Amino acid sequence: MKRVLVVSPHFPPINAPDMQRVRMGLPYYRDAGWEPTILSVKASDIEGVLEPELMATIPPATRIVETGAWPAKWTRRVGVGNIALRGFNHLRRAGNDLLARERFDLVFFSNTQFGTFPLGNLWRRRFGVPFVLDMQDPWRTDYYERKGSRKPPGGWKYQFARLQAAALEGPTVSRAAGVMSVSGSYIDDLRARYRNFTAPAEVIPFGASRADLDVARAGPPSPAAPVHRGNEVHFTYTGASGPVMPHALMVLFEALRRYRERQPEQANRFRFHFFGTSYVPAGRGVASVIPIAEVCRVADLVDEVPHRLGHLECIRLQADADILLLPGSSDLAYSPSKVYPYYLSAKPILGLVFRDSVMEQLLDELRCAYMVRFREREAKDEAYETLARFFEAVAAGTVKQLLPQRNEQYFSTHFLAESLTHRQCALFDRALEFEKTR
Repeated sequence: MKRVLVVSPHFPPINAPDMQRVRMGLPYYRDAGWEPTILSVKASDIEGVLEPELMATIPPATRIVETGAWPAKWTRRVGVGNIALRGFNHLRRAGNDLLARERFDLVFFSNTQFGTFPLGNLWRRRFGVPFVLDMQDPWRTDYYERKGSRKPPGGWKYQFARLQAAALEGPTVSRAAGVMSVSGSYIDDLRARYRNFTAPAEVIPFGASRADLDVARAGPPSPAAPVHRGNEVHFTYTGASGPVMPHALMVLFEALRRYRERQPEQANRFRFHFFGTSYVPAGRGVASVIPIAEVCRVADLVDEVPHRLGHLECIRLQADADILLLPGSSDLAYSPSKVYPYYLSAKPILGLVFRDSVMEQLLDELRCAYMVRFREREAKDEAYETLARFFEAVAAGTVKQLLPQRNEQYFSTHFLAESLTHRQCALFDRALEFEKTR
């Protein structure tokens, strides 16, 4: 059996989105011919939300090698909290030790801590082990440099990350034996930037795990769950609300304002809940959705929990909802991983999508949502009317009549963790063959 060293600084009991692909795939790697060893940073050295429940989803035989990191209480004094920077030398030393003592066929970087990716080059030169990159987000992006874009977040940290990406992405990607990504546009951008990037590449989404659904349903109710009163209808969104999402939320809340002017009694039955809209622990989150609702004068119908919630807790909140909200991003390459657990919940989904986006294409393929389509710099009147029709159906209890017939076979084939893990391993095999040819 071939062996893969998976570099994932975040790992359970830490709850972070960038480790979910590997976590969900662990039950299936061996069936596809690969034995995984996880290299992570121990939870006590990570500034993240703990979700001990996730440990129940890890196969008992999984080998996890934990290393340390420079303490955040020291590095924060100079403005550094990023785990790739704090843990780089610890991960390098631990990887050196593993690769020197044991045989590994491949190293797989599956995380969004891009500062760890150059370790692939170091280990390839020293130990001759090829590496594969998982581009869950774009490492280098010009999104905030585009005309009309808002000011980038993060100040000097953003500028440092941008310079680091410009210096390191090319040499790293060009020497990778394979690349997987959640979005085809990320791969297209890499091909366009680096002509010597000729390794196999494939779009492989995150997908969803039925096992997660089972574990979540067995757990206690979320303390954040809203109380259902009378004839209220509860719309729920779970996940971060980043700086590229306000356009969709503005469309939603402006349509709600207009609908309430026409049908105040019906609109006042609606409750909109946004859970886990930032990545920070409890007590440190700042509301990002409520201010948009206030501008549209519908904040009395909106609740927000700004701190990060657990993955399984979010699944329980989805199961408790009447309608699931899926706001799109003005970054057209954005591929929302929450689509897949939303789909498994079997709840009605309201999708607010930018035309020509990856998200629009995905929802069209899955046929699982009522779609409200618009463009960033065009009038939104058609979108407001489309939302009004949806609100009318929700109020009348006929919303299911507006939903398309779900594409169950397509979802099972393309978006369940088992099939996606086999696709990962097939790419690993192709990466090994590619490495032999250069």
